Amino acid sequence: MMKLRLPHAPYIANKIAIDLANCDFVNVLYGLDGVCKIAQNFLEKNIQEELKIEEQARDIVEENIEEIEFMQADEHQLFWKVKKHLAEQIGFELAWEDRYNSLSHKILNALLQEDLIDFSVSETRVKNIIFKAIDSYAKAYDEIEDIITEKINHYKRKIVFGSEEYDLIFDKLYQEELRKRGFL
Repeated sequence: MMKLRLPHAPYIANKIAIDLANCDFVNVLYGLDGVCKIAQNFLEKNIQEELKIEEQARDIVEENIEEIEFMQADEHQLFWKVKKHLAEQIGFELAWEDRYNSLSHKILNALLQEDLIDFSVSETRVKNIIFKAIDSYAKAYDEIEDIITEKINHYKRKIVFGSEEYDLIFDKLYQEELRKRGFL
């Protein structure tokens, strides 16, 4: 499963708002913007929390690099073990399903607290709409990236990967692909 990154948060938040609005058992009371804003805030906070854990893990590994090299240990594997340990200490979910489930609950609770949605079914059904929006974006991301890379590779003129022009074309095609898939 792909790792959530800060630039993805607005797209995922959009997908959550669109899916809730299109759902026949949820009423979005004051438009999509409020739903998007709350979802994006929770997503960004969660992503930033993971980044903070990763930074702490990197620091720990770097502080012990001489010992790691002496023991001929796998630096990458140690990083993930340290990250997992730090995440467990603060109760941060790293497993994608648990993480998306927790995020979905937080977003739903905030939407209810702010009185932005109304529904006549169980909270679980609504939470599942939010979960599926997050999950579908994560699953679609790699596929979309491959499609766009393939399109750019077939341009008549060579576009240099990592160049400003490549990034602009990639972003434009990415937005189009997201629109086709109902994320925007």
